[in-house]
Amino acid sequence: MKFISTRGNDIAFNIDDVLVKGIANDGGLYLPKTLPQFELTQFKKDSTILDTARILLTPFFTRSSLIDSIDSIIDESLSFPIPSVRMLDHQNRWLLELFHGPTAAFKDIGARFLASCLSRLNKNQENPLVILVATSGDTGGAVASAFHGRQNVKVIVLFPEGKVSKRQEKQLTCWGDNILSLSVNGTFDSCQSLVKQIFADYSLSERYRFSSANSINFGRLLPQSIYYAHTSVKHFKKTKIKPNFIVPTGNLGNGLACVMAKLMGFPVGRIILALNENRLIEDYLDGAEWETRSSIETLANAMDVGNASNMERLISMFGNVEALKGAISAKSVSDKSIKEEIKNCHRSASIVVCPHTATASYIYNNLDETSKKNHWIIVATAHPAKFDEVVEPLIGTSVDVPNELELMLNRQSQVYNIDPTMTDFINIINSKLD
Repeated sequence: MKFISTRGNDIAFNIDDVLVKGIANDGGLYLPKTLPQFELTQFKKDSTILDTARILLTPFFTRSSLIDSIDSIIDESLSFPIPSVRMLDHQNRWLLELFHGPTAAFKDIGARFLASCLSRLNKNQENPLVILVATSGDTGGAVASAFHGRQNVKVIVLFPEGKVSKRQEKQLTCWGDNILSLSVNGTFDSCQSLVKQIFADYSLSERYRFSSANSINFGRLLPQSIYYAHTSVKHFKKTKIKPNFIVPTGNLGNGLACVMAKLMGFPVGRIILALNENRLIEDYLDGAEWETRSSIETLANAMDVGNASNMERLISMFGNVEALKGAISAKSVSDKSIKEEIKNCHRSASIVVCPHTATASYIYNNLDETSKKNHWIIVATAHPAKFDEVVEPLIGTSVDVPNELELMLNRQSQVYNIDPTMTDFINIINSKLD
């Protein structure tokens, strides 16, 4: 399978190069030249998500050195349940629970997949691969957990100082060893901009073998398509109805993964992207220019992204905004509405949701009655225990902490603070990586 840059000046001839490089040489993002197509007949009614993953991934890895390891990679990446749970018996509404992994967030799937691949690809390299990850909350913890202790790979996590929850920060900083955690004086956009500057610094790249674990790396996106593919097939085979999805969205990786599953032939209906008050995607679909905006701090902090990187992929795939509007829609949700929805879910369905999941649930509850007659799957992206300071006062009770999250909370933190400048970054890596 051939991969091309969204900017048209770089080609990769197998997925191994795409995974290791992360970002194309011309600064663009890699996409397959053509996506494989699948038929429902390829999937049995009792197929597991592991079965679906093997079928979906095989075309992408045909020319990869990892093809003989793909079963082991899948087993390592999807070793926890990903259930779709009906919220209320009288409603056509399901919750796709993506928070049962080690760091209680959906990003565990993509991070573990990428770690399994890159640790194998770099096993015999002379110098370690250095993974850069900018995070607005959940990505960094998932990547750090996935790569911690793996040989010949180092990870640098950059997160905005004071703009993640205390439990999220603990997950970002409790590792040490081959994980370097940096709090950045700025926003997520400052972190993401710094990562892009680092990739563009060729002299620095000659010294360190940089790659990315953000969703700018196609290796993060691809495994996320698996749970949309599997959930839609299982739902359709059981009900004969294509499910619609409402996906909480920040940097657009999770939303793009759902779009990719649909484009590959899986029975996905409508796709609504749930946004917080960082509403550039909605405004763009409504006719505004795509522009750089400063991120707005909200309760759904993992979605506090002013300029979603993966919009470049979507525009490249669809060509123009009118075509894109035929594939997705987007709605923004205020902090006030997030609070209302957290209380509403607990009161009406005895379900506790995180602020990000609440954006999707709120959008469902505000659909017109005709739309509600269709089948809807709300994507639950994180465990509410990660956001106890927001959730518990609203529902009036404590939230049980998953065992693996509890273990991380009891570890000692190790973090260094920097300004979002190349000078500060170079100084810290010269002292900590060498």
